Amino acid sequence: MNDQTYTSGQLLRWLWRDYLRKHVGLMSVAVVFMIIEGSTLGALARLMEPMFDRVFVAGQQDALIWVGLVLIGIFVLRAIAGVAQKVLLTRVAQATAADMRLDLLDRMMKQDGAFHQTHPPGFLIQRVQSDVNAVGDVWRAVITGAGRDFIGLLVLLGVAISIDPIWALLACVGIPVMVLPAAAAQRFVRRRSREARDLGADLATRLDEVFHGLVQIKLNALEDYQARQYRDLTGKFIKTEVRAAFGNSAIPGLIDIISGLGFMAVILYGGSQIISGEKTIGQFMTFFTAMGFAFSPLRRLGGISGLWQIAAAALERIKELMDAPLLLRNPPNPIALPDKDPDIALDGVDLFYGDTKVLDQLSLTAAAGQTTALVGASGAGKSTIFNLLTRLIDPRSGTVRIGGAATTDMAIADLRSLFSVVTQEALLFDETLRENIVLGRKNISEARLKEVLDAAHVSDFLPNLEAGLDTRVGPRGSALSGGQRQRVVIARALLRDTPILLLDEATSALDAQSEQLVQAAIDKLSEGRTTIVIAHRLATIRSADKIIVMDQGKVVDEGTHDELLSRGGIYADLYRLQFQDGKAVTDTRRLDARKAGMRKDADRAPSLFARISERLFG
Repeated sequence: MNDQTYTSGQLLRWLWRDYLRKHVGLMSVAVVFMIIEGSTLGALARLMEPMFDRVFVAGQQDALIWVGLVLIGIFVLRAIAGVAQKVLLTRVAQATAADMRLDLLDRMMKQDGAFHQTHPPGFLIQRVQSDVNAVGDVWRAVITGAGRDFIGLLVLLGVAISIDPIWALLACVGIPVMVLPAAAAQRFVRRRSREARDLGADLATRLDEVFHGLVQIKLNALEDYQARQYRDLTGKFIKTEVRAAFGNSAIPGLIDIISGLGFMAVILYGGSQIISGEKTIGQFMTFFTAMGFAFSPLRRLGGISGLWQIAAAALERIKELMDAPLLLRNPPNPIALPDKDPDIALDGVDLFYGDTKVLDQLSLTAAAGQTTALVGASGAGKSTIFNLLTRLIDPRSGTVRIGGAATTDMAIADLRSLFSVVTQEALLFDETLRENIVLGRKNISEARLKEVLDAAHVSDFLPNLEAGLDTRVGPRGSALSGGQRQRVVIARALLRDTPILLLDEATSALDAQSEQLVQAAIDKLSEGRTTIVIAHRLATIRSADKIIVMDQGKVVDEGTHDELLSRGGIYADLYRLQFQDGKAVTDTRRLDARKAGMRKDADRAPSLFARISERLFG
């Protein structure tokens, strides 16, 4: 995350331009009610003079009636204006926060894979939820203060000045003294609030990792360790929040001290005037009430300056994400999609993750309508090819073509409409089974839906679900077994009916019975489609039309299963490690087979074979 710093003016202009300007009508009405509410304090202060001089001192009975009626009228008007402006500002604040949240989510979903590698989910959740909420809550207080309290302050100062300008000057004499301390306090609050935002993101990331890895935490007895890590982060967060609260409360505290000094000066100077008869008790009470009321909004305005620094810290983080460059963009004039079964070609592709080179001048082809398998040790770059084809990331150099056209010349949404992807991690949403298959599409007939359910063998377990297709599958599909989740994902892919299928060892984590059913569904799914398979178990790809062998981001061999075996090399070595005499080596014998294979091939390719074995087994 960069540490770009934005001035308050820049943040306010952005907030107004992108979010507040569209609500100018509601805000204008709210400002009118703010003016009314703020002005009632001045009217109430002004009422003190006739109340004391004409009622309490002179004893005028008729004045008692109209003073009482005016008093109740002021409070009723203040109540109505206060409720109205709060309701209107809440409506604007919630709408603005919702717009900001949607814009952030949209922006994050358009970022490439490299961005999400450096910005964990917890960090982004903190930005979208907590930071936006903080901004919404605080800016409403800022606008209310800047409106109602500022107007009330001006009116009350006007009343005080009308009684005696010298008294008013004495009451405010200490205000210039607090300018520098207040500015320092604002900077302090801004820094501490920025730290608190970042620590809040760290806490959210930690929680995200804990809840997603709960099974592994339990199995490895890591509960105390994770609790200690979270406790340490929480301690830092509390310390930072307390420091920010100190800075935020320092400004109203300074105002209290200055107010006390001002009132003391007025009493010492004005008291003698009252004693001598130059000023009446009513005038003093009007002035005292006006200034008493004035220091209350002044105190709130001082607190709002601290609140704004908190909001500014959150806005900075949001603005940084909004300004993060989008590396994946649609071309100015997107071309049409291929109108026939597309082939796939990568030509001289280089790709880096940070400073690590993942693909090195990679070139390969996958024929239209055929199955091409990718084989190689972990880290060879197989999954990266899937990300390139679907433009989750773009290469540094080289070209990726679908049906003869570069992927960067197609609209991203159009390009991804060519693919169905089935991976080891069958991602389901916490929604109904039906919604996880149709994914929001409304024009799917029941006949078509039943067809894909049957083909994917979802119909086999559907009667066992309490609500059938309307059963919620739980977070990440936790209410279903692994095999059931895979079949749901395959049904989703069948319903998409795309010309290209990407399979990332979709059956590797399943038991034998589930694997058989899922493999049958995959065979049905891949019929007539351009299919690319990432294979870790070579038994699943022996019938592939072409097998591409990768090592360290390069293609080192390709051919059919029989051709690759006859040539020897990496594929034959990998096959030998998994099979012996045409039968799968059991887990208990695999280590011995590996050692025997290494001894047998040591003279032919010692360094290469040792490297392969090291990558596969440890």
